[in-house]
Amino acid sequence: MTAHLYAQLAKNFSDGSKVAFEQPNGVFHTYADVEAGAARYANALISLDVEPGDRIAIQVEKSVDAVLLNLGCLRAGAVLLPLNTAYTAAEVGYFLSDAKPRIFVHDPARPELAEAAAMAKVAHVETMAANGMGSLPQRAVAAPAAFADATLGPNDPAAILYTSGTTGRSKGAVLSQENLASNARTLLEYWRFTPDDVLIHALPIYHAHGLFVAINTLLMAGGRMLFLPKFDAELILKLMPGATSLMGVPTFYTRLLAHSGLTREATAQMRLFISGSAPLLVETHRAWRERTGHVILERYGMTETGMNTSNPYDGERVAGSVGFPLPGVSVRIANPTTGQRLGGGEIGMIEVKGPNVFSGYWRMPERTKAEFRADGYFITGDLGKIDARGYVHIVGRGKDLIISGGLNVYPKEIETAIDAVPGVVESAVIGTPHPDLGEGVTAIVVREKDAAVDEMTIVAALERTLAKYKQPKRVLFVNELPRNTMGKVQKNVLRDVYGEIYKTTPQATSLELEP
Repeated sequence: MTAHLYAQLAKNFSDGSKVAFEQPNGVFHTYADVEAGAARYANALISLDVEPGDRIAIQVEKSVDAVLLNLGCLRAGAVLLPLNTAYTAAEVGYFLSDAKPRIFVHDPARPELAEAAAMAKVAHVETMAANGMGSLPQRAVAAPAAFADATLGPNDPAAILYTSGTTGRSKGAVLSQENLASNARTLLEYWRFTPDDVLIHALPIYHAHGLFVAINTLLMAGGRMLFLPKFDAELILKLMPGATSLMGVPTFYTRLLAHSGLTREATAQMRLFISGSAPLLVETHRAWRERTGHVILERYGMTETGMNTSNPYDGERVAGSVGFPLPGVSVRIANPTTGQRLGGGEIGMIEVKGPNVFSGYWRMPERTKAEFRADGYFITGDLGKIDARGYVHIVGRGKDLIISGGLNVYPKEIETAIDAVPGVVESAVIGTPHPDLGEGVTAIVVREKDAAVDEMTIVAALERTLAKYKQPKRVLFVNELPRNTMGKVQKNVLRDVYGEIYKTTPQATSLELEP
């Protein structure tokens, strides 16, 4: 098998007349268009003196041209560095200074980014707009539609994805050709994608979920994508009768559940709904099944590893679980401190090993060494357990572990109990500095509109189900939890907001946080 990721993706490009990308405005791109477009972008990069291994940083709006640029990078052997469109010029400046790309491509509507690139001494600064306009697309249009792909090995880098950097310096995870190719091959088979599949693609493409999990898998299958610029519940429901699958974050499903058009009839032609990037509430899982008759397939992945586990295509998809290790991926639970392997049902650090796992962080050899065990297992930073049937359950991030009075408290256990209280939509449990306990267990709760549930309701419910040391010392009510662009609750933000509550008011109270 060829080591070149693009060559593996292009195996199903032979039917050039077949549509690969279809947009809501009626514009479509065939596989022949994709092949030619990737070649044109590869030639455009070469014209700017790009060599294999050079980084290409992009911060652009979602478009088919951005996908073609990604494929052009693969063909030229360049390393793609996609950046979240929400990043400020100052944040982009850090990434550019750290990755030292040869080219930076940005949205022409944000000229301040060119200044950041100049300060980082990027050799070439190009533009690309969502409508296909810009200096780099112009170069591509004028370039030849054929290209001799660079010779690459399985360990050659294909992309650098920066972690969210919620604590300390953001780290650039270097993903190889085989990291991405192996994941696409595995998901293709595990999730049963074929050339007949039509995926509703409403995810951003600066993130591994939308760019690699969705696009690489569908291209490798030779399927078709209904390529939406952003999530739109009304449009997605209209598209479902002509589609087979949807990949989304939990927010997609909660917003679709809030739409009156979500019915069994609307979803009758769909075969697969996949959720990831953030935990799916058990209530959402159950509500979706009741409304549509479909069971959402939840899976677990990371920036550094791609997909690690998945609920089965056939067999029970367990609510609150992320399923089994994918074929070729080994998952174990270990003592976070010693690395000693733990038994079934015990909570510890999730560690993974497989062809999907990255080789290390960009220009951070010491940090890389610290994140791997001696036998090659990557320490994910996620706490979890494996139940008696082999299903993997995530209980939280290692940094979210609360140590109260010397005892370990796992937020997920408390959140599950709070979420089961009638009138509660969702919750987030954090530890904040406490003068007596070290950390005080603190619950941040979103309740249903007009629900009568208050702090005493929750305290009373938890007294029946949780040990005293696990029970929140304070319960606070907010209109919504802070989330990043992929729907993950930002507990670091909550810790910042409520970091000093026990210094001023040691007794439990209920607060309202305005949006």
